[in-house]
Formats: sequence, C-alpha cells, structure tokens
Amino acid sequence: MKDHNSPSDPIGQNLIKLISNVGFSVFVFSVLIFTIIAITYQPPDPWESSRALTRVFTEVSNTTFLTDNSIARTGEDIGMVAVSPAPPPEAPITQTDPLIEKSEENVVNSSTAAMASGGCDDTSIINCSNPGVLKTIKKFNIKHFKSIVFLEYQTPVNGSKQNQCDVAWRFRNKKEKSWRKYRDFRRFTIGYTDNCTYKVINARGWHSGINAKPLKSRLNSTKKGERAKPGPLAPDDQINDTIPVLGSESSFRNGKYLYYSRGGDYCKNMNHYIWSLLCALGEAQFLNRTFVMDLSICLASKYTSSNKDEEGKDFRFYFDFEHLKETVSIVEEGEFFKDWKKFEKNHKKKIAVKKVKTYKVTPMELKKDKTAIIWRQFDKPEPENYWFRVCESEAGNYIQRPWHAIWKSKRLMNIVSEISGKMDWDFDAVHVVRGEKARNKAVWPNLDDDTSPDSLVKKLEGVIKPWRNLYIATNEKFYNYFDRLRSYYKVHLLDDYKELWGNGSEWYNETRVLNGGKGVEFDGYMRVEVDTEVLYRGKIQVETFYNLTKDCKDGINSC
Repeated sequence: MKDHNSPSDPIGQNLIKLISNVGFSVFVFSVLIFTIIAITYQPPDPWESSRALTRVFTEVSNTTFLTDNSIARTGEDIGMVAVSPAPPPEAPITQTDPLIEKSEENVVNSSTAAMASGGCDDTSIINCSNPGVLKTIKKFNIKHFKSIVFLEYQTPVNGSKQNQCDVAWRFRNKKEKSWRKYRDFRRFTIGYTDNCTYKVINARGWHSGINAKPLKSRLNSTKKGERAKPGPLAPDDQINDTIPVLGSESSFRNGKYLYYSRGGDYCKNMNHYIWSLLCALGEAQFLNRTFVMDLSICLASKYTSSNKDEEGKDFRFYFDFEHLKETVSIVEEGEFFKDWKKFEKNHKKKIAVKKVKTYKVTPMELKKDKTAIIWRQFDKPEPENYWFRVCESEAGNYIQRPWHAIWKSKRLMNIVSEISGKMDWDFDAVHVVRGEKARNKAVWPNLDDDTSPDSLVKKLEGVIKPWRNLYIATNEKFYNYFDRLRSYYKVHLLDDYKELWGNGSEWYNETRVLNGGKGVEFDGYMRVEVDTEVLYRGKIQVETFYNLTKDCKDGINSC
C-alpha cells in the first residue's frame, strides 16, 4: 500500500497551483490589456470613417481630379466595376458589344467599293442619297474614330457643293459606360476611285455638316417658295427633366413615402452630398417606399465665384434627373407637399405620419411599419444630423446604395462631347494641379516648381509627341500660364470653349428654363465635371501626382 505521506503528493499539488497561478495571471493580463485599449481608443470622426467605406466612390483610375476628391464619382464611372474589372491603364479600350462589332464588320466588309448608280461619267456630281455614299462614310468613320461607337445615321443630304454630302449621326464614347447618345453632323467631300466606287476625299470637323443638323421648326418664311433660314440647333431630345407627378388622389393615398428633412449635409462638398443622398435612396428601396426628393442643392463655397455657399442650385444642373427617376422611385418635394395638402383639404381623415427623430432608429426597425409617411428628422448638431449616419453600423449590411442611379448631367456631357469632337477625338491630356496646393510649400514643397511651364515642357516631351492636341485640365486661374507649351503642342484649355456655355448656347438656354427663366452660372463644380471628363477621354493621360511631381497627393508623408 502506498504511503499517503510520500513526497509525490506535494509535487502534484505544487504543479496544480503553478498552473492555476499562470492561468490567472494570463487572465489578469488580458483584462488589463483590454482595459487599456478601451480607455485609450478614440473612435474616428464619422465622416472620416465613411471615407474608408467609400474609397471605391472617391478614388478613380485614369483621372486625378477624382482621386483629388474634386468631383463625385457617379454611375457611369462605377456602374460596371462589380461586373467586370476595368482594364489596366495601359490596356486599350476595345469595343465589347458583339452587335456593334458585327455591325462594324459588316460595314468594313460590305462593298467597300459601293458602286455609284449610273456610272461615274460626271465626277463633279454626287448623289448623296445613294446608299453607297453612306456606306463609304460609315467605313471612313470607323477607321478614323476608334474611340467612338456609331449608333444611328441619317440619310446624307447635299452640302454646299455638288460633290459634298452632309450627314448626321448618333454616337457614344467607348469609355463611357452609360447608354446615352450624343450627336454630330459633318460635311464630306465625296469622289470616285478608278473603278467608279465612292471614296471620301475630305472630311471636315465637328458640326460642320450644317445642312444635316437637327433644327427647330423653320419659321419666318416671308414669301411663298422662299426658303426659310435655318433655325437654331434643336434641343437634345435625349433629355427629359420633367418633374413626375403622382397623378391622382388615390395614387397619393395608396402610396408609401420616405421623407428626409434637411440635415448637416446641406452645403457640404458634393462627395458628401452624393454619399448621403444614396444612403437615403437605399433606405427607401429597402423599405419599398417612394423617396421624397428636394431638388434644391446648396453648392459649397469652394466651387462658387462668390467664395460663399450658394443655395438654390438645381440638382438637374449637375446630375441626370431623367436617369434617376427611371431607376428609383422618387417624387419631387414640392409636388409631394402640394398633393398632401390637396388630399387633406378634401378629406377629413389625415394622412398617418411617423416622425423619426434620430438616425439610431434603424431601417430594420422601420421595415414592417405601415404608416403612409415616414419622416426622418435631422435636428441635432453635427455630426449627429448627417443623412449617411442612417446607413452606418449594422444597417450597412442591409442598405444597398444605388450607385447606378446617379449619372452626370447629360447637358454637361454634351459639352464634354463638343470639346472632344472639336479635337476630332484625337488628343492627349495632362492634369496640372496648382492653386492652394502649389502655394502651400510646407505641405507640397515641390509642386509649384514641378508644375512650372519649363518643368512641364521637360516632363511632357518624353511622353507626348510634339504638335499633338494637348488638353490641359487645371485649376490654374491665369490663362496665359501655359503659353510656353504652345511652342511644342496645340494647347487646349477649358476656357477656349466658353461659347459652349455662353448666353447664346444650347446649355445656357436649357438650364435657364430649369431656373425659372434666369440665367445659370457655369460654376466651379460644372467646370471640374467637364474638365475631368475631357481629361478622361485623352489617348494619353498624364497625372500631376506620381507623374509630374514626387510630392504626395495629400501632402508630406502621405504617399
């Protein structure tokens, strides 16, 4: 029998005590570490944390304006990213639509030598309506405008001479992911080859085929048989900015609505505004409700000539309202309140309203609410009154922001196409960031010198061939700053195209209608939108940061 007093027992007990002490020490140490973290941790500002979530929204390849947070990225830019990754910058943009590829192939392979009707005895006269003329022009366009998808052609008409034909067409740029169409009309000089087939002898520039341009109704014909003078260019029939109406009292009564009162997002930068608006639209979709939208925007001072926040800007100046209302269920705020007031005037029973006073009431808690109107109110001080707070935390797992619903204004994109077309879609582009950053040498010590005219010439010579069309997208206010480059390139700046938004332009006349008959200023945000999109269409794109300067985009030690 074993002796109970044998020395093996104290050893076992000591071992158990040792293990217990070690385990307890580990537990105490873990609690201590957790306590230190809890005490010292400072949560980031909610807007800063949202930037981490929106990196895909605010960072953009191929253009430094967007990576510089100057312009909000929209559905044209990111709508297809989730479906198919964008090609690397050096990869050529190719046409991927099989129907268009087949159409282009047919044009190239079909009777490239379209036979002229009646022979070519009289080479000075061209029958512009002959199908062979259009086929020849189509083939020419496909060969010379690689970045353009040609969608619809009109039958060619006579130009100013007997061997000239004017033709109009619809197109889109292959770099733009939207389905929107743009228009051009050009004048072609047509001749014959040795075997009596049509050929293009000469093609004039953007909007040169004035006899083929779409016109407003010809008016003021003074005498019978007298040809009326051509009117102004017809408004773009691809734009429908009309405000939708509910239509009837029953439609209003049976509807379910989500309304956001103004919060701290008002008068913030456009990235902030779009991020918050998309949160609201996402919640409306999640709740299966119609969103009540205020079309009035407050433009932040950084984009205004007065250097002050300016209220009363129309959403439709900057973004495509037609696409938005076709994509998500919305009703304009003024129409909504007008119908609400009319309904309650005609009925004793009031519309049920649920007022939600804090963003902490989650969309999930409101999912089964049957109230006709859910009214979110944002009356608390910043940052508690930001719309996007509704989509934070757990709600972010349920709310899907409809990125695809926001496109840039078609009117501004028409200006982008005009500028690109005037350079025959054959240009390179450089983005030159100066302004406040160039003056702040404590944060950007080299930027001013690296973007000086002499430095630009040296750095661009090895990248862009001489005498190319060079579009300079910049925030440099002195127009003649880039004159040194004119000895090497055909320099184009945004201000070279002021007539496109001047008081006689299509853009000015149409935005004035939206603005109640008052003229609209082509403000700083519009300039950046257009400048950025033209830059993006350049065949070669040179960035300021990492190309022109070693300075970091966000300042010292931020690379």
